Amino acid sequence: LTSAPDPSVFGEAKTLTATVTAVPPGAGTPTGTVSFFDGATLLGTTTLSGGVATFTTSALSVGSHPLTAVYNGDTNFTGSTSPVDTQTVTKAATTTALTSAPDPSVFGEAKTLTATVTAVSPGAGTPTGTVDFFDGATLLGTGTLSGGVATFTTSALSVGSHLLTAVYSGDTNFTGSTSPVDTQTVNQAATTTALTSAPDPSVFGEAKTLTATVAAVSPGAGTPTGTVSFFDGATLLGTGTLSGGVATFTTSALSVGSHPLTAVYSGDTNFTGSTSPVDTQTVTQAATTTALTSAPDPSVFGEAKTLTATVTAVPPGVGTPTGTVDFFDGATLLGTGTLSGGVATFTTSALSVGSHPLTAVYSGDTNFTGSTSPVDTQTVTQAATTTALTSAPDPSVFGEAKTLTATVTAVSPGAGTPTGTVSFFDGATLLGTGTLSGGVATFTTSALSVGSHSLTAVYSGDTNFTGST
Repeated sequence: LTSAPDPSVFGEAKTLTATVTAVPPGAGTPTGTVSFFDGATLLGTTTLSGGVATFTTSALSVGSHPLTAVYNGDTNFTGSTSPVDTQTVTKAATTTALTSAPDPSVFGEAKTLTATVTAVSPGAGTPTGTVDFFDGATLLGTGTLSGGVATFTTSALSVGSHLLTAVYSGDTNFTGSTSPVDTQTVNQAATTTALTSAPDPSVFGEAKTLTATVAAVSPGAGTPTGTVSFFDGATLLGTGTLSGGVATFTTSALSVGSHPLTAVYSGDTNFTGSTSPVDTQTVTQAATTTALTSAPDPSVFGEAKTLTATVTAVPPGVGTPTGTVDFFDGATLLGTGTLSGGVATFTTSALSVGSHPLTAVYSGDTNFTGSTSPVDTQTVTQAATTTALTSAPDPSVFGEAKTLTATVTAVSPGAGTPTGTVSFFDGATLLGTGTLSGGVATFTTSALSVGSHSLTAVYSGDTNFTGST
């Protein structure tokens, strides 16, 4: 028995040749069949031709095989068994080929690495076991061979060029092998940016939250990082930092009107930048309330009354209204004050005695609507007076004309010029009456008797002033 080639590799065809010859003095050519054994295992049986039988097998496992050929004899010849022919079978060499697809790819896109492991001729068969996939020296993962093919899918490759290899670790019958480098190029993934602003519409001064959501465009995947700039037209409002793909910015500074808002993502290592479609935010005038106070209240005729109007924004509006406030007594315009810090004042001494339904009417400005205060009732009472009396000449002589002069003045804080009449008395005796003019009334008499006279002037009062003596 001979076997060739020897040694051989796994899967390689080995031809076993048995030559059966007659032992002298016998002669002739034996016929019949020869059985080929690997130890006690029958490999196969073939028929002699010219005294030679062959059997070819590729099924021997890796290792040392004690082969024998057993001739079964025929009519003319006895059977015989060959000496052992030791056949050595070594592992077959392999080659590993690697492909990655798609290539190029974008960040976050699933890349499938496919390793195909084949036996190197004359070896044959299908390698089994596992394949390790590497990015340079970094192990990405491991795949199990099925039909000589192992795959591994990853979305974790960073942007850049990656030197990928597949390393087959071998099995019982096959040696390991490493693929040539497969260069996988990963580009930045595209993004889309969406912008919302809320509340919308809003009022002047109200806090508006702008929210930008940045997402990867398929087949890209992952969560973009970095910053988003928020614009009102071409004007930068502010910047927000992405967290979980979302950035926010809050502003109360938008003027009344329509605002074309956009969010601009600047990109990062793994993602390209993008700009949102326009989100139109409508800002309307904020409502106001106007409060009116008048002081002092009650007051007296002629006293200066300060009317104070305080105009404030109604939440969620914020800010300080500007412009003017008109002050009314019923339907009568008293005057106008200009707001400063949201407050306007007007001072008047012209209110008549009585009850006055005062209101303040704010006319509004660019950012705020007008408003009218509730009625503030101002009560004006008569002002007190003092009356002073002089008589001249004094002393006088009987029959001489004496002029009595009464001067009536308002008592502070009252003001103005009293009107009406003054009665002049000598004790309890009425001498006569004079009409005030410019606060002064006179009466002339020559009827006073010789003696001492206790003269008084009694002011009877008018609509706006109380009487006094």
